[in-house]
Amino acid sequence: QVQLVESGGGLVQAGGSLRLSCAASGIIFSINDMGWYRQAPGTQRELVATITSGGSTNYGDSVKGRFTISRDNAKNTVYLQMNSLKPEDTAVYYCSAYFHPFGIRWGQGIQVTVSS
Repeated sequence: QVQLVESGGGLVQAGGSLRLSCAASGIIFSINDMGWYRQAPGTQRELVATITSGGSTNYGDSVKGRFTISRDNAKNTVYLQMNSLKPEDTAVYYCSAYFHPFGIRWGQGIQVTVSS
């Protein structure tokens, strides 16, 4: 069994910053892509950012230039640095990872609230 545990969420004012972390644990052979997604009430889950094991990144259009994804392969951890936060960034943020040979797994989600 493998699992992902997110941390670092909370309440922040518009224009502020937060850093999310997501640590993988369990019997881990290898982790391919890792990423962050978010879901606001009444909306579909959307891509925030992904990162490959080699460090290539991809961002959703709404966060480009404000958010940065990174990972520490030695710690099986992925990070999301969120700057210049806006009220529309308010959502539950989910970490994901593709574990070989188990497949994709999701974290439990963590709330990020940006006040105006």
